[in-house]
Order: sequence, then structure tokens, then C-alpha cells
Amino acid sequence: MNAHTQLQHGSVYRIDKFAVPVAAREEFLAQIEETKVFLDTQAGCRQNLVLEVQSGSDRFNFLTVVEWDSVAAFEKAKTAMGEVRRASGFDPRAFLGRLGIEADMANYGVIG
Repeated sequence: MNAHTQLQHGSVYRIDKFAVPVAAREEFLAQIEETKVFLDTQAGCRQNLVLEVQSGSDRFNFLTVVEWDSVAAFEKAKTAMGEVRRASGFDPRAFLGRLGIEADMANYGVIG
């Protein structure tokens, strides 16, 4: 079963890793909390975590993990989030760039 097929039949995990400079921490966390609150209200959101590194490599010092019950739920929430951001004028890429935050964002599915 390939990755695309796997994602069609189970949870979708959106995992975003962030390298956040110390000076940007508070502004970053405020934005992450706003996003988290919105996503928590979306249908199909099973869990929504914001994690900060406690030990090990600290290159990516923040991680967000959102589990969606289906690809359809993920896509619907992604569209809704985009609409909210367009309406407010918030540009995620500009935000990350202004604060010097490096991001690695991807969707994952369970193997097996």
C-alpha cells in the first residue's frame, strides 16, 4: 500500500516542526495558540498538541501535531483556516520570515 492510499484510509497527522529564536518565542506561541483554538473547533480534529523540546536536539524547538480523522476533514479544516487568515490579512510565510523562524511542515500517515 503506498503512502497516498494509506492516508485515504486512516488518520492524517499534520506535524510541523519549528526552529524559533528565543526573541520570537512569545509572539510565535501567541499565534500558535490562536491557530490551535481554531483547529480544535473543526470537525474531525482528534487531537491537537503543541510541544516544546525538553531534551535532545534543540534545532527544532517546537512541534505541533494535529490528528485528523480523515483526509477530507484535514482538507476542509485547511480551507477554513485559509479563509480565516485571508480575512484577517495574516500571512504565515511572512510571519515566519519576519521572526526568523525555520519551519518543516508535512502530513503523515500510520504505516501498517
